[in-house]
Amino acid sequence: MDDGAGKKTAFVLAGGGSFGAVQVGMLRALVAHGLRPDLVVGSSVGAINGAYFAGAPHARGVAQLEAIWRSLDRREVFPLAWRDVFGVVGGRRSFAIDPTGLRRLCERCLPYQRLEQAQLPLHVVATDLLGGGTVRLSEGPAVDAIMASSAIPVVFPPVRLAGRYLIDGAITGNTPISTAVELGAQRVIVLPTGFACMLDAPPASAVASALHAVTLLIAHQLALEFERHREQAEIITVPPLCPLTTSPYDFSRAGELIERAAEQTERWLARGGLTRQRMPRALMAHFH
Repeated sequence: MDDGAGKKTAFVLAGGGSFGAVQVGMLRALVAHGLRPDLVVGSSVGAINGAYFAGAPHARGVAQLEAIWRSLDRREVFPLAWRDVFGVVGGRRSFAIDPTGLRRLCERCLPYQRLEQAQLPLHVVATDLLGGGTVRLSEGPAVDAIMASSAIPVVFPPVRLAGRYLIDGAITGNTPISTAVELGAQRVIVLPTGFACMLDAPPASAVASALHAVTLLIAHQLALEFERHREQAEIITVPPLCPLTTSPYDFSRAGELIERAAEQTERWLARGGLTRQRMPRALMAHFH
């Protein structure tokens, strides 16, 4: 049962590469508990999950999202563009990953074309590459907005949208609590993805290193936004998985992450997690 007592509630979904599977498990448990937000705010992979959920905000929709995640292959989402890995080729800018696979995935799976067509109000957060500010996308082509929010610097090229070059929301607000509060949310339920806190060596590739660094940035920003807005709204953070030993570049363990996150979130809810406003220790700097 939802314990929000009529408060305007936002689901805020952070980024984190393949750790986005964690959010699917969280959503399964939250929806089963009776939670339905008034609006959804997402950034990076959180924009992908948030957009799908906003279009089908019920158990059946979450089950469909889970099926998509369980079928993902890294080569579909992050196909290396080998000719571009080593920098400028033929005088043009180059990036390590061809974004075509991710775009096709979004076009194939998203059940609507424009952000304003989602069943729940949906807001996607990106970063203005040239101006440096946070950009909130609330209407317009949904896939373009998602691609802009997911454009990890160096990995994916920026997306030109509404006259601006946009990149990953992680740069200015990958856990966009500020956006939810600005939109009038009185209760913000944050679904973080966490970070790989139990690696025994640095990531082996440039892309994996970039994604790992982004997940660390997300956790740091979340802590800052929590402190900044805790007096303005009730901010509840669903605990992410800890320890995590895989990479946000590895999609092969999506099913495992979904199940772990669902079970952990169910236990958290049963212990009254929705009544607590505190930062999970798993998002703070720590070692194992």
